[in-house]
Amino acid sequence: MVSKCRNLVLLLIFILSHQLLFAVEFNREIIVGAERFNKYVPMLEGKKVAVVANQTSICFGTHLVDTLLSMNVDIQHVFAPEHGFRGLADAGAYVSNSKDPKTGLKVFSLYGKNKKPNYIQMEDLDVILFDLQDVGVRFYTYISTLHYMMEACAEYGVDLVVLDRPNPNGFYVDGPVLKESFSSFVGLHPVSLVHGMTIGEYAQMINAEGWLHDEVQCELKVVTCENYSHKDFYELPVNPSPNLPNMASIWLYPSLGLFEGTVVSVGRGTDFPFQQFGHPLLEGDHSFTPSSKLGASAPKLEGELCKGYDLRDFGMKEMPNQKSIYLNWIKLCYDELKGNEEFFLKNNFINLLWGSSTLKDMLIEGKKPNEIKNSWAEELAEFKSMRAKYLLYEDFE
Repeated sequence: MVSKCRNLVLLLIFILSHQLLFAVEFNREIIVGAERFNKYVPMLEGKKVAVVANQTSICFGTHLVDTLLSMNVDIQHVFAPEHGFRGLADAGAYVSNSKDPKTGLKVFSLYGKNKKPNYIQMEDLDVILFDLQDVGVRFYTYISTLHYMMEACAEYGVDLVVLDRPNPNGFYVDGPVLKESFSSFVGLHPVSLVHGMTIGEYAQMINAEGWLHDEVQCELKVVTCENYSHKDFYELPVNPSPNLPNMASIWLYPSLGLFEGTVVSVGRGTDFPFQQFGHPLLEGDHSFTPSSKLGASAPKLEGELCKGYDLRDFGMKEMPNQKSIYLNWIKLCYDELKGNEEFFLKNNFINLLWGSSTLKDMLIEGKKPNEIKNSWAEELAEFKSMRAKYLLYEDFE
């Protein structure tokens, strides 16, 4: 009898030890803030809630809004950023208010004229849940949407809960720091072009640095990710916007996004946006012709044969190891086109993307990529020191 009991105990120890090992292995998977229901759903009980969300707001394979409704959370309406609630609108396109056909909820656009929620949209709300997948680049507009939502929450006394998600470009920091006179919706804050922060960390910085109007602060709570580190190369499960369809495009985006301020196409209106660049007057061993597509209804150089370079392999295999903005491509294009084509768009959008006029000025002066890069070393070091105060996860250094 004793022997049988001993064997039973040993069997139970064996089973429990293997269950523990399985649990440790399972917990190594990154769990995003939205999936940590026990951290925020209890605080929503009896509260009127609105959600800032889009197609990336997925938890355990289901949209956050659908999940919360099934839990009887009292969602009043949804706020949508650039590209809309379902993520299908063109970059920069006006997004109007609408109704979500699946849930019947009103969807208020935070892109276009109404970048900041107004009193009617905020009245009677108790809590805003903010759940958007950012890509860690200053000119990607979701962090500007975050800013204005934080400001509205502070002004109307509404709590803000940021459901954090990993930053797919969060494994490095690089680029110039934006100058205040160049502040716009594609860059509101004095941060480096690649800031290396999650959207939760970024929200903490906005609050504490006094960047909201009149230095107000909102009641902010960040629901962190589990098992995430800035050392991770996190691959997104859902495309963050129509023209960032894969990880190659996301890793290339900080460098190729600068071409949006020039006459050069980055492949909007093709099957490989932000994975190639070209222009009718460029030389190169690759070609493409932009055409109207979902998410790019009127792309730059539509219908024109563009010659240039295919960066799909480089984006996947080399860009994660670069850990820096790659300026060789914009330098090459400027040198090839400056005699035949006005390179920069007349609206000087390049300066808003860059955060100052220095890139345009230095290219005109004939500076080399390494000289341009050296120009931001001091300001980048200062930003890194500020950034360190707001990190919620192990850093890459």
